[in-house]
Amino acid sequence: MVLVAAGPIRAEPVRVVDALGRGVVLAAPPRRIVTIFSSNTELVAALGLTDRIVGIDAFTRYPPDAAAKPVVGGRLGFSVEAIAAQNPDLVVLTPARQAVHQILDALERIGVPAVVLTSRTVTEVVENLRLLARATGVPERGEALASGLEARLGAVRERVATRPCRRVVMVTGRLGNGLLLSARRDTYTGDAILRAGGCFALSGNGAVPQVSPEAVFAADPDVLLLAGSADEMAELARRPGFSGMRAVAAGHAHAVPRTEFLIPGPRTVAGIERLAGLLHPAGAP
Repeated sequence: MVLVAAGPIRAEPVRVVDALGRGVVLAAPPRRIVTIFSSNTELVAALGLTDRIVGIDAFTRYPPDAAAKPVVGGRLGFSVEAIAAQNPDLVVLTPARQAVHQILDALERIGVPAVVLTSRTVTEVVENLRLLARATGVPERGEALASGLEARLGAVRERVATRPCRRVVMVTGRLGNGLLLSARRDTYTGDAILRAGGCFALSGNGAVPQVSPEAVFAADPDVLLLAGSADEMAELARRPGFSGMRAVAAGHAHAVPRTEFLIPGPRTVAGIERLAGLLHPAGAP
């Protein structure tokens, strides 16, 4: 994660508009922030504000000092009482796992400001940094961090601009019924693949992430990716059908870090840089 050096904290009131179009007014920079979902924790931490985080969800693992904060919910839902017990003056959440439906109205009733963020594209991830920086009174930090990430993305764009796109399937998970989860269009993960110089080998609009192994075999991608560990990629590549794929036989089956492609935060830019190197290695035509 890229951390920006601490700068002055503005004390005047600020108004931001969140992903739901809600105007949120903060009378002063929040000092006690609850971040629901790992992505939001990473965004606040990247701004150098980990010390202000007072509550997280059960799946947050990074950064380590944020992961040690009190837990206010997880797989079974989120507790307004647990959130309120931390006396927050800002809650940052995302409309996933029913979090918004479970707690947003209740937070409004008890007077706790909440900002809802979405991450449908890489651009939106970067803009979330700017929005949170304004909300927390550190706009200069947010602009410095966001501008740096945009410069890195621009360098990748120039690097791959003249390269032929590589047809990619990225497996992001496996279900008990044998189906696979794959990265799809109209998501920030899909946007990251495109920015790295890839294109989608699977046909269709990508609205449903579940695909059969047979569909992956038929797509015959140039590159097979797995969001996970190298051991998990090796196990997948040994499975019947996968072992005979052109990408596997040619050595174009790679593991990529889940944290860089499945948690929409600053580390995604490092993932795009890494993936661009895999898809378009130096010296390749």
